[in-house]
Amino acid sequence: MAEREEPALTPDPDYTGFIHNVKQSTGIDLAQYKEAQMKRRLTTLRMKNGYNSFSDFYAAMMKDKALFYEFLDRMTINVSEFWRNPNRWEVLRDVILPDLQRSGRRLKLWSAACSTGEEPYTLAMILSDKNILAQTGILATDIDDGALAKAKQGLYLERSLKDVPKDVAERYFTPEGPVFKVSEGLKKSIDFRKQNLLLDKFDEGFDLIICRNVMIYFTEEAKNKLYHKFSASLRPGGYLFVGSTEQIFTPAQYGFESTETFFYRKK
Repeated sequence: MAEREEPALTPDPDYTGFIHNVKQSTGIDLAQYKEAQMKRRLTTLRMKNGYNSFSDFYAAMMKDKALFYEFLDRMTINVSEFWRNPNRWEVLRDVILPDLQRSGRRLKLWSAACSTGEEPYTLAMILSDKNILAQTGILATDIDDGALAKAKQGLYLERSLKDVPKDVAERYFTPEGPVFKVSEGLKKSIDFRKQNLLLDKFDEGFDLIICRNVMIYFTEEAKNKLYHKFSASLRPGGYLFVGSTEQIFTPAQYGFESTETFFYRKK
């Protein structure tokens, strides 16, 4: 039996305006969700808080952070974070990068499957604080056009910054209503591109490849293929940085040796 389609909804300028305003101010595109379901969910939230229109509800959301977060929770948005697993980024800053800098050459770094940009921007902040961002190339790739668009836009919710050191956040983010905007300097330092890790050919000569919390979604066969491709893309002495649940148990078969936890160096 064919799936029954939802009946077309009568255009509602109040809700349409709400969708437009939310996208303009936060980058969240409500039009990507099933309208009947989302509108019903948000109407319930709006009325519970005592607002007679979506325009009034939007204006209140922009002034009341708690109401804005209630709106996000009602949408069940998954939020990525900067500085995820902070101690691993500290190892990158204090151990891995100094080792790579000994070569004296311009470093070539890659954030693979970068999602909405938190990872490459974290890397750029660290490089900037070490005064080597201008002498470093950062490539950031993902298969999702929507995620890349958000990464290029550089607008993030406050909760995404919870692990960012306060002084770092003050240097690289500017509050704009309910969101924080990453600095233009960081945005210009990263080359965002679309890429399919499993199908596309990789560039070569990287000093560092970061691919975290992605491999867990792939089959063992796909992981094996990717580790070989990552190894071929690294310079000898370059590093692969993986997620906290993605330990490589036999790194030697890919030409790697284990160094710091979740860091693997190409022999």
